[in-house]
Amino acid sequence: MDFSNSLLSWYLQNKRDLPWRNTANPYAIWLSEIILQQTKVAQGLPYYMSFIEAFPTVLHLAKADEEQVLKLWQGLGYYSRARNMHKTAQIISFDYNGKFPDNFNELIKLKGVGDYTAAAIASFAFNEVVPVVDGNVFRVLSRYLDIETDIASSKAKKEFSALAKELMPKNNPALFNQAIMEFGALQCVPKNPNCNNCIFNTSCAALQKKKVGNLPVKLKKTKVTNRYFNYIVFLDNTNSTIINKRTEKGIWHNLYEFPMIEADHELDFDTISQTISKEFSNFSINSITVFNQNLIIHKLSHQKLHINFYRVILNEDIIDGIALDEIKNYPFPIVIYNFIEKYSI
Repeated sequence: MDFSNSLLSWYLQNKRDLPWRNTANPYAIWLSEIILQQTKVAQGLPYYMSFIEAFPTVLHLAKADEEQVLKLWQGLGYYSRARNMHKTAQIISFDYNGKFPDNFNELIKLKGVGDYTAAAIASFAFNEVVPVVDGNVFRVLSRYLDIETDIASSKAKKEFSALAKELMPKNNPALFNQAIMEFGALQCVPKNPNCNNCIFNTSCAALQKKKVGNLPVKLKKTKVTNRYFNYIVFLDNTNSTIINKRTEKGIWHNLYEFPMIEADHELDFDTISQTISKEFSNFSINSITVFNQNLIIHKLSHQKLHINFYRVILNEDIIDGIALDEIKNYPFPIVIYNFIEKYSI
């Protein structure tokens, strides 16, 4: 219990004041946990505040248009989180009469809710004795106990969950879960933690064995695919353009983009000009120029995108085009939105 008592004492003195920690409302807790998946608190906090303001209850979120949800989510990435969140809000509102399940086993059945998120909601909102295991927990426990289990392996989550549950005070699981995650986020950080100023510097096994930098062990490497996107920004005399919704499965599902030509390598200007003229021969093209002087690199978890934007001036008006001053109302991937902002499209 020395570990738990020391950890809780540290947390009460050092915790950040975050809005979702000041409530037991499962909607607010669920919303924060979905936003903070794959997202750091500093980045996620303003999004959380925007969502709470726009959708103060789960019913407000359920009744929203998906494009409104995606627009608010713009820039957070992993857009399937937003789509799943919207669908789950509808299930909670219309199938569950607006009430969240009050236990881990039922919560985990919700779309977009995995082990970690279900455990977080169950413990924070309903005080269920169930441990959360995220990257912070893997790191703290692997270092403190000198555990060399590969955290990418299938057995890791079960092993670390059992360890966390053993250490967890059964009368306050929510506080323990918050504390161990906060400790990993603020003190036991991935690189160069300040071990000299740590409450566990006399009991941490990794520190005693000079293994802090080697733990946790993660052997599985993510294979990154290179993709080459060439976006075509059509412009006519009425300052209208063309945008399309990405309806196919994969990245950026249901977000908008300009017409795009994908290649398996970077295309030179002559090649892309010829390709544009051929693939869009239904238009009368006046000129083709490149917007960005340098290739734009946009990294996703499993993909590295190499992006160019091309300005194509037309001799004719675009039928059913979108006015340039309206396109910012649509949800775009952040790399395209940033392009629109930079070049005042």
